[in-house]
Amino acid sequence: MTSYTAIIEKCPQTGLYVGYIPGFPGAHSQGENLDELNHNLKEVIEMLLEDGIPELDTEFIGTQNLLV
Repeated sequence: MTSYTAIIEKCPQTGLYVGYIPGFPGAHSQGENLDELNHNLKEVIEMLLEDGIPELDTEFIGTQNLLV
């Protein structure tokens, strides 16, 4: 079992939660709530992994707050 970090945002136009896995091509989905998004992302990742474990383009490190 592998752990992936998802970036999650909420679309102001649709109200949907949108998530993606940084550096994992095709690993993105949406949902009406966080539980649905989590379920949808897991399904997408499982489907993508059927072709084998991809070499990720990037590695998620973290976030930073900037004062401007």
